[in-house]
Amino acid sequence: MNTALVGFGQVRHTRLRPVRHAFAYPTVFLLLPMRSLRTNGSGALARNRRAAVSFRDADHGDGRADALAWIDELLAAEGIADAGGEVWLHCLPRVLGYAFKPVSFWYCHRADGTLRAIVVEVNNTFGERHCYLLDAPAWGREQEARKVFHVSPFCAVEGSYRFRFLLTPGQERTVARIDLHDAQGTLLRTSVSGVLQPATTAALRAALWRHPLLTFAIVARIHWQALALWLRRVPFVSKPAPPHGFVTR
Repeated sequence: MNTALVGFGQVRHTRLRPVRHAFAYPTVFLLLPMRSLRTNGSGALARNRRAAVSFRDADHGDGRADALAWIDELLAAEGIADAGGEVWLHCLPRVLGYAFKPVSFWYCHRADGTLRAIVVEVNNTFGERHCYLLDAPAWGREQEARKVFHVSPFCAVEGSYRFRFLLTPGQERTVARIDLHDAQGTLLRTSVSGVLQPATTAALRAALWRHPLLTFAIVARIHWQALALWLRRVPFVSKPAPPHGFVTR
């Protein structure tokens, strides 16, 4: 039986131009088997209820109380009818009732366990959300999507993302890498990686102990790094209108 997992690891970010700017922060995240959770419950992880460390479906998709129903509808609307296997959601938890999730990854499998699609769900600090759908992906293989959604005021909405995802066979470790390329080559290199373990009461307690202000730290670090880029005179890009469609394929 698939069970909820918690990962302890790092977020890394490197900007190559016009100045080099890099940072790395410790993080904690969840990897949730959404179909199994629907059938068997979420175990020690609080779902859709208050707790020090929790998961809330409404933080994803269109805000409904069942995020799995939303992702199934999204895939069906995009003509993907063979993703009836497990759907693993890689996301940040709510901590002390608060959440901000810059990016989450939906790993959607066929009934035979092979990977069918990945949905990259992106939130910006303006309260907007957009999804990139990667069709017929594979672990370790690079996938590409045109950038259409504004995230940073120091990056124009142009170029393309190159994604690569790794998961060890025994689910001991995961890596999600996103690089941004423009006409001049690689601009940004980002990744989140970590070691996974079952989301037991002890593991969730450790997550709270190590990251008691996770959400506040994420928002503060976003603004701190933006200030650092501004002080280094990286050109500022005005926010454009959001894309017309909710999904870019």
